[in-house]
Amino acid sequence: MEILEAVARTGHLSEPLKHTKQPIVTGTSVLAVQYADGIMMAADTLGSYGSLAKYKDLRRVRAVGSSTLIGASGEYSDFQHIISMLNDANTADFCEDDGCFLGPDNIFHYMTRVLYQRRNKQNPLWNTLVVAGVKQDGEKFLGVVDNIATAFQDKFIATGYGEYIAMPLLRTGWEENMSEAKARALLETCMRTLYYRDCRTINRISFAKVTKDGPEVAEPISLQTKWDYELFARPKAGADTDGSW
Repeated sequence: MEILEAVARTGHLSEPLKHTKQPIVTGTSVLAVQYADGIMMAADTLGSYGSLAKYKDLRRVRAVGSSTLIGASGEYSDFQHIISMLNDANTADFCEDDGCFLGPDNIFHYMTRVLYQRRNKQNPLWNTLVVAGVKQDGEKFLGVVDNIATAFQDKFIATGYGEYIAMPLLRTGWEENMSEAKARALLETCMRTLYYRDCRTINRISFAKVTKDGPEVAEPISLQTKWDYELFARPKAGADTDGSW
């Protein structure tokens, strides 16, 4: 009866708001470092459904436009929505035909405003985004923004569990104007360590880079791992066992 009365008053049946209350299929850490020629980014390809390792080939690092990479932790469907938004924005920008194009700094500030607006609507996009690129003047850009629009720029960045596990390795291993090979080796070390310690990751890793020539996302590779460390084989007493063996 209440529903019929509501229809009579308003002329239509109102439905409850359908907001995503929490992430469902999620990805974990994204890492990025500046090096001499550009910026390199890495992320694994696992999509976790709670504690279930459900999807093994979710690509969480994408090229956007002609000069930008974007990587995402968090809800994968929200990331797909963001990529669709950015592709539409780049198409509209191209159609203006004014010689100006969205650079990584433009995309970074745009996503900061979008995420802030969605947060204020109590309907956030459940992602932490890493935006990397090379601007038209050749300056390298690397920034991160989370689902409540906390944003900053830095020389190296880690999201998710990587903020705790990989950041100390990045602080120790990063060098100003380091070579591409050193940047790749540093990211491999960090991703391998995360695979050992993070229960929501796998050793299938996507590496990508962006230089003045544009973004390049490589096919995922499987990192070589080592499990016969002494502390893995015989944990310290009181850690994972009672020490009786």
